[in-house]
Amino acid sequence: MKPSRSEFLTVRGLRTHVRHWGREGAPKLFMVHGWMDVSASFQFVVDCLEQDWHVISPDWRGFGLTERSHSDTYWFPDYVADLDALLDHYAPGQAVNLLGHSMGGNVVGIYAGARPERVRRLINLEGFGMPASDPAKAPRRYAKWLDEMREPPSLRTYPSQAAVAARLQKTNPRLNDARAQFLAQHWSAQNDAGEWEILGDPNHKKPTPLGYQVQEVMACWSAISAPVLWVEAEDTNMWQWMGPREEARAEVDRRLGHLKTVTSRMMADAGHMLHHDQPERLARMVEAFLA
Repeated sequence: MKPSRSEFLTVRGLRTHVRHWGREGAPKLFMVHGWMDVSASFQFVVDCLEQDWHVISPDWRGFGLTERSHSDTYWFPDYVADLDALLDHYAPGQAVNLLGHSMGGNVVGIYAGARPERVRRLINLEGFGMPASDPAKAPRRYAKWLDEMREPPSLRTYPSQAAVAARLQKTNPRLNDARAQFLAQHWSAQNDAGEWEILGDPNHKKPTPLGYQVQEVMACWSAISAPVLWVEAEDTNMWQWMGPREEARAEVDRRLGHLKTVTSRMMADAGHMLHHDQPERLARMVEAFLA
């Protein structure tokens, strides 16, 4: 494995962990992870990159080794603002190569529309977005959110790091033992009781009272000026959020139609965590696109 190094800096009031691979001064490639994931998740892809890159990957607020939010709710625009601050720190005034997976793909898509001049190339791995919200269900969403605020959420613990690895493999059967063990080291930590806890704030489990404003997100996508590489996994289940397969496919294609310049790729023999399942193929796709 290529060695990584950790750096901590204050981003918008929170102590933020940033992982680096590669040589300082090499071309920069920023990678941002998805929900309930960590920056180390990109290790396998970084190992397969053939060119000389300085890969920079933060743990989002409330994930991994980054400090948890001082509020009891996580607001999605904060991720966009955190990314803006990180890019100002590491690449002030530069147009960057930016990759995001899942939730991170949603963040980079909005950011690239809000700050088109800051993005040279954009890579979205399964950042489909959510189904459009029904305004009529707003009272129910707010009520559910208020109910959830009454009792603090929790995440289950595990008796050993091996049990964490087994949990990862249960979610993703393609994950081999070595990769599962590596991820478990970065995905969890031992608490004072000797149990292993996931490095994610349980408050991330709370529902949001705000609906997904798909028209606003598509307006951001339409404002993206950078070429976009869109990568889906053949065996993903993310489309299920949008209804039956045919309806979901039509909706995904409709959303992709808002991108000015997009290259779409389908990753065979991979699920949603395609950067774990097919890191070699993904690395080749990424470097060919960035070239």
